[in-house]
Amino acid sequence: MPKSNIHPNWFTNTSIVCDGKPLCLIGSTKQELQIDIWLANHPFYTDSLVLVDSEGRVEKFMKKYQFDSIT
Repeated sequence: MPKSNIHPNWFTNTSIVCDGKPLCLIGSTKQELQIDIWLANHPFYTDSLVLVDSEGRVEKFMKKYQFDSIT
């Protein structure tokens, strides 16, 4: 017999939230999903050169390889 009670709980109406705004409902093992980037604010889809960098990785890369700017 397979083991019982080994699977996580499944929530059918999990809300996806970005910047405090609910985006949609999906099925997930979590009750709410917080995301930072999605289609409407992703730099690739919005044609913006603004990079989301919370840990300074872009600056570290730029300094390491001696780039002046991102263009």
